[in-house]
Amino acid sequence: MSSEPSTNVDAGPVPKDWLPGLTQNWKSDLMSGFVLSLIALPLCLGIALASNAPPIAGLIAGIVGGMLAGFLSGSHLTINGPAAGLIVIVLGSVAELGMGDPIVGFQRTTAVVVVVGALQIVLGFMKAGKLTNFFNLSVIHGMLAGIGIIIILKSFHVAVGMDGSEMVQSAKGMLGLIVAIPNSLINMTNPIVAVIGGLAFLIMAMWPMLPKVVSQYIPAPLVLAILGLVLASLFAVDQKFLLNDVPLEFFSALKFPDFSMIFTFVSIKYIFIFLFVNSLESLLTASAIDKQDPWNRQSDMNKEFIGKGAGNLISAGIGGLPMIAEVVRSAANIANGARTRWSNFFHGTFLLVFVLAIPGVLNLIPLAALSGMLVFIGYRLAHPREFAHVLEIGKEEFLYMFVTAMIVVFMDLLAGVFIGTALAMVMNIVRGVPVGRLFTADTSVEDKGDNIVFKLQSAAGFSSFMNIRSKLDALPKGKNVSIDFSEAGFVDHTVHERLFDFGREYEIEGGTFSMQGKEKHTPYSSFRSAALVPNS
Repeated sequence: MSSEPSTNVDAGPVPKDWLPGLTQNWKSDLMSGFVLSLIALPLCLGIALASNAPPIAGLIAGIVGGMLAGFLSGSHLTINGPAAGLIVIVLGSVAELGMGDPIVGFQRTTAVVVVVGALQIVLGFMKAGKLTNFFNLSVIHGMLAGIGIIIILKSFHVAVGMDGSEMVQSAKGMLGLIVAIPNSLINMTNPIVAVIGGLAFLIMAMWPMLPKVVSQYIPAPLVLAILGLVLASLFAVDQKFLLNDVPLEFFSALKFPDFSMIFTFVSIKYIFIFLFVNSLESLLTASAIDKQDPWNRQSDMNKEFIGKGAGNLISAGIGGLPMIAEVVRSAANIANGARTRWSNFFHGTFLLVFVLAIPGVLNLIPLAALSGMLVFIGYRLAHPREFAHVLEIGKEEFLYMFVTAMIVVFMDLLAGVFIGTALAMVMNIVRGVPVGRLFTADTSVEDKGDNIVFKLQSAAGFSSFMNIRSKLDALPKGKNVSIDFSEAGFVDHTVHERLFDFGREYEIEGGTFSMQGKEKHTPYSSFRSAALVPNS
């Protein structure tokens, strides 16, 4: 990261880091951390609930993610903790490794996550942060949309007052959960529970429409949790509809992993899945938050691996859920005026205070309130506008997203990503990417002093961008760099979009960036980074 002042003059000088940063920025970071803890508290509980894990496991991940992982990570403003994107994986791991016993299944899952954390640390020291450049962007969108649909289906029944674990077992897959929706609506045993779940969804959906002074400083998850508490008390809701499982003695609730099945095929499968999704989501979140950083600071992706690895190892090692850098809480961190990584620390510290001080109150939160919140989170991940946005980029990108999402929902997450990626590779070959150029691209560099022309001289599909990016990163800083497409073949959307990302990063570091030669190509759509095919 450059030590020069930011190019964003409105933001002022770049904040100091570490202990000098605490002295300089503690007021703004403390306030942001407090607000974030109010957002994270019900989210941590809800994510644990949906993952069929002990509620305390979500809080442990938030505490460790804030108080430890933030200091070892390579980003400045991301917030670490459990995330909706990992619910499906934890749920599957608990079911398969527990073989009917969720308590044993979760302890064996934490063993898997401990191994994942150790591997992430190794990958960080191996400088594997560049791996985020490999995957097709539309396949990633499809993976997240598929996860969102699964969260909706598994949380909806609890939000209307049904027993979620019984529903999942009796429904026999996602299709069964869809078919069971009318039955859950007809057979609600306690209508007030469904009202609480519905209000939770509406609060999450409508809260951003309120004046900023309200929506920014009073978190919607906190409001729905308090409203749920009040309604459950007024209407004497049965305890079976309340959370109940937060231990009154925090430290006595810490559990060690069960490594008895760590060398089995199931454990190895989930090690791979966790490693892939956990790492990818964290790196993509760090990249997205860098674009919102008022001081244009760039994350060290290798340190991101190390930080999340250490956080996962410690969190799972004492009975917590896996963690990532979570995009919504990270964006809220910026919106609340955070300046350094200390906001993450304060967020984790306040979570610990809440767990120690008010565990009895947490146990009174209705399950429907947390599930209604999760239905909204799933809806946001799988929102129709996400599909419409990808369709705007190009029909083939929509195909990758749709196929990936459907396979994730009805088959398996790993199968969805694998098949979506394979489909994108096949389509790239059809569009003109030689099989021998799937992972590399022909390029050349013309160095004219202050002006550098980087020429793409072959077709370039998403799987070759890691190779392209390594060459771009070798260019000298502070020059006038132009990407020349005039000799390129087919260039897919992922490569095109990531070239724009490189250009932004290069300009932040003091250079200039442009693209030329695109007039010799026809874009697949009017979207800025649509795939390009050479004019015939």
